[in-house]
Amino acid sequence: MKLVKWLLLIGAAAMLAGVAFIYTGIYPMGADVPHNRMTYWLLETLRERSIARASAAIPVPDLSSPELLLSGGPDYNHMCAQCHLKPGVNKSDLSIGLYPAPPNLSLAQDDHGHAHAGDNTVSAQRQFWIIKHGIKASGMPAWGPTHDDQRIWAMVAFIQKLPTLTPEQYQILTARAAANTTHH
Repeated sequence: MKLVKWLLLIGAAAMLAGVAFIYTGIYPMGADVPHNRMTYWLLETLRERSIARASAAIPVPDLSSPELLLSGGPDYNHMCAQCHLKPGVNKSDLSIGLYPAPPNLSLAQDDHGHAHAGDNTVSAQRQFWIIKHGIKASGMPAWGPTHDDQRIWAMVAFIQKLPTLTPEQYQILTARAAANTTHH
């Protein structure tokens, strides 16, 4: 019985210490100050496990359609390239200022900056989920409220092809006809 009382007391003290830490405001929240290692690991692990769980059962359509590529390119250029970059561009004002830094999707990497693991289905599921739902406190918006699934899959198809594009090919695939500017 004494052990239970001590555990409850220690738990209450830890909770009070946590609340006191939060209300002091001493933890730096500026995007120009990185998290400490423990906080970064905790947030990164939570994000990655949550996205993996939520995206695992998403059925992936055939993404090889040229129509998907052509319709996804202009959307990527308009909505994504400032943060996630394009072929031949290594940084932008937005990509430099965001923390955590958004992945450069024009490079042959997986979704969180590691060498591509080669599982296109998992990568496509993950990209679709992230585009549709966004990521809290990261600067990545949820496009699902304003874009239907077909349009999001078109962006995924383009992102899957993006690392193989030259700057010239990118320019051609992302051009949007002047008559089609009401698409947004």
